[in-house]
Amino acid sequence: MLFLSFSAFSQDAKVDTSQLNGLREYPKKNVLPVRRPVLQIQPVQIPDSKLNLKVNYWRNWVSFGVNMNQASFSNNWKGGGVNSIAIGTTFNYKTDYTKDDINYVSEVILQYGKIKNKGQLQRKSSDRIYWDNKLGLKLSPSWNFFGSLNFESQFDRGFSYKTVNGVEEATTISRFMSPGYLTESLGFEYKPNKFFWLRIGTGTARQTFVLDRDLYKAFPKNYGVDTGKVFRNELAFQLVGSYERDVMENLTLKTRYTMFANYEKLRSIDQRLDLTLIAKVNRLVNVTVTGVALYDDDADVRIQASQTLALGLVYRFPN
Repeated sequence: MLFLSFSAFSQDAKVDTSQLNGLREYPKKNVLPVRRPVLQIQPVQIPDSKLNLKVNYWRNWVSFGVNMNQASFSNNWKGGGVNSIAIGTTFNYKTDYTKDDINYVSEVILQYGKIKNKGQLQRKSSDRIYWDNKLGLKLSPSWNFFGSLNFESQFDRGFSYKTVNGVEEATTISRFMSPGYLTESLGFEYKPNKFFWLRIGTGTARQTFVLDRDLYKAFPKNYGVDTGKVFRNELAFQLVGSYERDVMENLTLKTRYTMFANYEKLRSIDQRLDLTLIAKVNRLVNVTVTGVALYDDDADVRIQASQTLALGLVYRFPN
């Protein structure tokens, strides 16, 4: 009965599908118009007084370092050795002002260190005061006209040592401002890049000071100053060159060369070469190797040389 009724319904019923045809059509594209916005950019003038902008033409770098070394041996240590302790400090400050064609650079280097070996008098491992100032006027991309003022001396007394009847004696041969050097120079500077520069000082004057009037008794050369006087002036030609660059990651090379040729005795030219290699272990720990070669016949007829190796803490700002 149910089956027959369903079959009858499916055969007799007619469904009007004409009303569904419109639903099958897709809407036409771009029915609604789209208007593109018109952008208008207009400059707005803002007075400088309202911006409150300031340009800082100064750049500064500061670093401070300290290193220590200590060694001790028992009385029955068969390898040999001597108990010792050493400490060294360094302070570097550099400032640079550059605006338009004017450049001013000032650099301060302070170094002092001592070492004490058992059974010996204490000795200095480093002692230097160095202050360099340069004002330059740009002439071309690589050349400047410059004027410079440089001062150099030491903090503490320096000694020569000898042993008399088994007792070590120290004799003073230098101290602060004995000697001290003040150098003024005018000339041209060649600076092709930020790593290297060379100053050619065609007009250079240097004053040598020995304020200790009795120093000649222990050191007859008296650093070129006549006996009984405290001052000597020289006119000379000078070359000063510097190269500083990161030769590889965490490894920096610094070199500085100075040549001073007195116009009165060009056969005797004072020269100094400073070389520093800095290996950065981490943000605070550095390994530093320094070497100095110096020739000045007013101090010694032979080349003077020094070398140090230090592991210590160094803090830089900005870091």
